[in-house]
Amino acid sequence: MTPATLPDSAKMRDAAHDVVRMLKAIGNQDRLMLLCELARGERCVGELEENLAIRQPTLSQQIGVLRTEGLVAGRRDGKHIYYRVADPQALRLLRSLEQVFCGGGDATPSPSRKQGIRR
Repeated sequence: MTPATLPDSAKMRDAAHDVVRMLKAIGNQDRLMLLCELARGERCVGELEENLAIRQPTLSQQIGVLRTEGLVAGRRDGKHIYYRVADPQALRLLRSLEQVFCGGGDATPSPSRKQGIRR
């Protein structure tokens, strides 16, 4: 790459900051499961609780984190609040993760996953 084609380091730093924030938000198993379920479509709290087997207090706490980070949004319909993935970049990332880890990518587990080693 020539110097003219290199990305501006300030833009890269800003982008890296945004990526790190998103990865921290989805770096919790319950939050990741919530986002994966919401990537399939809008869900109310009762549906999320039933589909994911996450108890309501934990569910509410984790949805709060995702809302604060701007990853999910809710809309009220009567007594229910329906949540959806609000960030298009997060939705693209979730779909990529699903493809890689849930059947669309290389089906051969990495050596650490074969042995059950946690990183």
